[in-house]
Amino acid sequence: MLLLKSIILGFSVSAPVGPIGLLCIQRVLSRGKTAGILTGFGAVTANIIYASIAAFGFSVVSAFLIEQQVLLKLIGSAFLFYLGVKTFFKKPASKAANLQGESLVGMYLSTLLLMITNPVTILNFTAMFAGLGFDQGSDKGLTAVTLIGGVFFGAALWWVMLSFIVSFFNNKITPHLGLVNKIAGLLIIALGILAFVK
Repeated sequence: MLLLKSIILGFSVSAPVGPIGLLCIQRVLSRGKTAGILTGFGAVTANIIYASIAAFGFSVVSAFLIEQQVLLKLIGSAFLFYLGVKTFFKKPASKAANLQGESLVGMYLSTLLLMITNPVTILNFTAMFAGLGFDQGSDKGLTAVTLIGGVFFGAALWWVMLSFIVSFFNNKITPHLGLVNKIAGLLIIALGILAFVK
């Protein structure tokens, strides 16, 4: 039951279409579903790192990250702005599956960097795990592994689904890819500015 709850948690945490969702959609349209999946898995990796810190209670690490959250948020905002500008000026590829330019590893790492600059995620996962009934008195190690495994599976499921769905409608959207890039870029820039102001 706990595994199912954590799968649903991982899925629902990933599902809202924010800057990472926009990047994923844009990359699927211009570079194919593999690019979208790897973009999503960068986000999954960051979530798993923070979920692990929350579940295993690495208080020293989490305290340090939360202390540095202002600096990390500034870095994240700047990087978000950079990605938005890059997306805005990106010229549509001639073929969606043509993987040239930015490498797949680069796509994964850029998303991981963007996600890892939000250490408050630790607090979010701590609160959500408490809501799932994370019992400190039970086998903490097994419970933590179950929670982390469920979050990973649920989040991965979302990004794979999103990539395949966007890829399926690719032919209808591709003729308008230039406009999609402009809109996605502007939205990502706006989110970066909003994060900086906050």
